[in-house]
Amino acid sequence: MVLTLQDRIADRVRRTDYREWRDKVTAIGGCSAPIRLSGAWQVQGRDRPDVLAHLGGDVMVPCGNRRASVCQTCSDRYAADAFHLMRAGLSGGSKGVPESVAEKPRLFVTLTAPSFGTVHNRPKTRGGKPRPCTGCGEFHHADDPRIGGPVGEYDYEGAVLWQAHAGKLWHRFTIALRRALARSAGLTVRSFQHVARLSYAKVAEYQRRGLVHFHAVVRIDGADGPHDPSPAWATAELVDQAVRAAARRVLVEVPRPDGTVLDLRWGDQVDVRPIRASVELEDDAGGLSDARLAAYVAKYATKGTGARDTPDRPVRSQLDLDHLRVSAHHRAMIQTAWDLGEHPFYQDLNLRKWAHMLAFRGHFLTKSKHYSTTFKRIRDDRRAYRAAETLERLGLHEDQVLIVNDWTYAGSGYANDAERELASAVAERLRAQRQRKHVEEDAA
Repeated sequence: MVLTLQDRIADRVRRTDYREWRDKVTAIGGCSAPIRLSGAWQVQGRDRPDVLAHLGGDVMVPCGNRRASVCQTCSDRYAADAFHLMRAGLSGGSKGVPESVAEKPRLFVTLTAPSFGTVHNRPKTRGGKPRPCTGCGEFHHADDPRIGGPVGEYDYEGAVLWQAHAGKLWHRFTIALRRALARSAGLTVRSFQHVARLSYAKVAEYQRRGLVHFHAVVRIDGADGPHDPSPAWATAELVDQAVRAAARRVLVEVPRPDGTVLDLRWGDQVDVRPIRASVELEDDAGGLSDARLAAYVAKYATKGTGARDTPDRPVRSQLDLDHLRVSAHHRAMIQTAWDLGEHPFYQDLNLRKWAHMLAFRGHFLTKSKHYSTTFKRIRDDRRAYRAAETLERLGLHEDQVLIVNDWTYAGSGYANDAERELASAVAERLRAQRQRKHVEEDAA
């Protein structure tokens, strides 16, 4: 007799080890694809070899994937870390960043990709009402699969090569911005570093056409970083002008497969908006609040390509690519990246490795060294807090003990679909509890 999924779930729940298994899954928040480890953890005295506490056997640890489409639980944790990282650099007062950063010149900058051909779109009026598509003249509904796809000819080679060099374009933009700021202040580029520092954090977001644009918080510090006051000449208006000038100057030249030169630049749409500490959400002049921006970035950082039909994992072969369930437009981008990947001109781009990302090779969230804290520090602080809790329960202090870990990899994921469904239910329950807690805190 073939058991249904409900039967297999019921059988798993009736097993004697279910409560222990459920506790392990709850401890990792219902992670969709946990890493299973086998080994032991123990606490022993620092001055003597006595074992004060011991835990052995099999454990689970979260997969840590930032994509919501892969693991909602780990994506939520990544988003929370991204929020705190961004908020610290915007508002200060935590993570070693002073509150004075909130009074410095800060801008929210959006840099877009240029056009590689007309695509179906869904423009809106200033009042938010839909307008006809500028490509075909029709009114597209929000879920129309044609949105982002080409209307007529499309330069897929150019789009893929631009995407593969987006990180390089950003790097050159930061260089050009420092030069533009120095020039506006009447300084040389060399002397600029002794007067001011450019601090930033950026996140990449995919548009429906499959190309990324970058959202960035740009802040001007003094020479020693966030603790140093900004120069008097560093006004929001001056930085705005420098950003626009730098974006226009950036150029990366790359060869097409036929040897002709392709000029890669930013798109014409460069959006620059002031960040104001006094704004609760958004003001009439376009100013944005610290909290809203941090939430924006956390959302963008956990998204995939922004296209519902693109793969979350690398393409391994042409056969793998042929069987992808994707739109014709994204299939063409993936195929172009795959084909260009074997061309001698592009060996250093690893285009086949990044074909599933539509050739984007960069990190989704990056920051300058002095913008704020780091993901590593946030995660280390969380681990230290949990370790301190454990030692407190044991009546011990960290100065008195050594913690010894000895774990080996035992596998990934759950044993079967029944365990995956039960883990998903645990994750949903924990997520609902967090949401209720947030609502209660807001109400209080």
